[in-house]
Parts: sequence; structure tokens; C-alpha cells
Amino acid sequence: MSAAKDLILPGATLGVMGGGQLGRMFVHAAQSMGYRTAVLDADATSPAGLVSHEHIRTPYLDDAGLAELARVSAAITTEFENVPAAALDQLAATRPVAPAGSAVAVCQDRAREKAHFVGCGVDCAPHALIETPEQLAAITDDLLPGILKTARLGYDGKGQVRVKTRAELEAAWADLKHVPCVLEKMLPLAYEVSVIVARGRDGQVVHFPLQQNLHRDGILAVTQVPAPNVTAAVSQQAYQFAHQIATSLNYVGVLCIEFFVLTDGRIVANEMAPRPHNSGHHTIDACDVSQFELQVRAMTGLPLVEPVLHSPCVMLNLLGDLWFPVVNGQRVAEQREPDWAAVLALSGTHLHLYGKTEARVARKMGHLTITGDTPEAARATALKAAAILGIEPF
Repeated sequence: MSAAKDLILPGATLGVMGGGQLGRMFVHAAQSMGYRTAVLDADATSPAGLVSHEHIRTPYLDDAGLAELARVSAAITTEFENVPAAALDQLAATRPVAPAGSAVAVCQDRAREKAHFVGCGVDCAPHALIETPEQLAAITDDLLPGILKTARLGYDGKGQVRVKTRAELEAAWADLKHVPCVLEKMLPLAYEVSVIVARGRDGQVVHFPLQQNLHRDGILAVTQVPAPNVTAAVSQQAYQFAHQIATSLNYVGVLCIEFFVLTDGRIVANEMAPRPHNSGHHTIDACDVSQFELQVRAMTGLPLVEPVLHSPCVMLNLLGDLWFPVVNGQRVAEQREPDWAAVLALSGTHLHLYGKTEARVARKMGHLTITGDTPEAARATALKAAAILGIEPF
């Protein structure tokens, strides 16, 4: 635990870079613990800005905005991995920043991220960096079929193309405007999991129970906890890898690492996010401490506690598609509100909408967590909710 003089106690203002839904849930957690909050985001209607005590409406690299955030905040965090690391470094000159810009910079670049995994003894998929035509020509056939991913600014399936042949690889890189990319070999995948850890300034690391995730079109659709297919060996390996990664980054804050579990039982790291994660949203309703409260605790030097799952649960991601249902094979043009009353009539449902002013297809609008006495009961209720909302069963 940090020395008492280093603690940032309730009543202080905590700053957050980014005004999306993750910032909103951080703000809610901080405020419930008695902190004031300040959000820096240029969008006047950003979900976090709308609920924060202060909203600094400037771009991430605006000197005046950063100076104001530093002036009002006792400590600062980020809610979005693509906030420029340079902005975090600038803030760190005068205020504690968690996570540090150096850690975020690793997560922002897939090539650096893969190199970091390898460097700290964590397995990942065979891969190669493509920045030049010569590197493209040198790609070996054993990396195909693969997934070509932009090295930077890719998330929720953006900037990713599946390629089976060298011709498809060349065409995909051209379509991506020849930006730096990483080609990853496609591996025989059994299922996907994630681990969310929190690490304090004193090096203490705690983690949530392993989460099993289902992605559709590159976007998280369903998270189940406890993870239904996971063995004790897989859990132990994932926790060990996650702790190794957080410690090797000298990380402070909440970190999510996504893993692929292969058909032979091995696990490989896919990617990491230097912030709370979509797959951890269930922790608000199903755990004794949420990922957002641990984010507050880590950045303020308060004690970290090992989280406990008190209720088996399923989390359904609520995308903007639900506001434009498919009727008779055609997606309707006019926005319709989903039938929340029917969903909330189901026992154990917890609705979280993010306050976004406009629904769009594939946009994350909220999430629904379903808790139950048993994993089977939570899943059964979640399938009923999915049917009401028009979400494909799982």
C-alpha cells in the first residue's frame, strides 16, 4: 500500500482523457467514492463530459486544455487507448498519470505490442511487420492464411483484413493505403478469453475472474463469467501471463489482455487495452468491486483488493443495430427504441445506456448484464433478453 502522504483522498478532482462510455463509467465510480471529476474531450455531448463536474472541450493535444486539466486534477487517467501518449507525457510533468504514456504507447502500436509480449515471455501468434514493399515480398507462406492489421488506430475490427493468398495480401495492403501493418497467422481457435488486472503504484496486482468472449464482425457481442469452456490450466496460464505483462510495463491502473485459446489447449496473447474494457462491464453488477473502482483506487494510491464474483453473469453488448431492426429481411430506416420494459421484466437484468445522442449501426450504445444464481440460469435469461432485443443467440 502507498504511504499515507501519497494517497489522493475523496474530495480531490480526478481527471480523465476521453469522454466516451468508459470515461462515463469511470466518472460514475469516482463520484460514488466522493471524488470530483474533470473530463477532457472536444465533443460537447460526450457521454463522460455530460456527467462530469467539469468538461474541458478541447482536442487531446491542445496545450491550453491540457494545462487546465492538470490545474484542476490531482491525478489523471485515460479511457481510450488512442489518446496520444505525448499528451499523457505532457500531463505527467506536473501530475500523477496512470497508466503512463510509455505503457500506452506500447499498446497503441501492434508491432511494439507483439514485441513486448515476446520480450516478457508471453506467447502470441506468428507474425511479421510490413512497412515496405521489400518486407511484403519477404513474407513467408507459412504466415498464410492470416489477418492483416494496421499497426496503429485499429479497434473493434477496424483496420483488419483476412487474407488467404499472397495476391489477397498485396491487395489488402494497397486497400489500407500501405500504412504500417502486422500480418498475423490465423490459428485454430477454440474460444476467446480476457483477463482484467489492476496494478498499484506499489506493484500489487489483482485480477478479475477470467471472462469468455464472443466477437461478431470484430466487435465484442457476449461475455460469460464464469467462462464456460475454460480449464483450470488455461485460467492459471492466462493469469500468469497477464501479471507478467502488467509488471513488465511497470503499469499502474487497469489493463485488459485478450487471449486466444487454441484447439490444442495452448493460449496466445491477442492484444491489450490500457484501460477498463468492454468485457469487464459485468463487474459493475456481478462483482464486489468494479473495474472502474479499481481504476480509481490504482490512480489514487488506495488499497487494491482481489475482486470477488458474487453472481454468475452474461453481458450483452448493445449496438446501434438494435435501434434499426431487420423486418422482413430489410433493416428499417427509421430509428426505433428497443423494448426495454420487456427486457427489464426479466429477473436479474441490469441495463446500462451510455447517453449517446445518436444510434448508428455497429456503434456501442450500452450493455445489458444478466446475473443469476447459477451460470445456467444467467444464460437462460440472457437468451430470453437477446430474443426480445433481436440479438443473435449464442
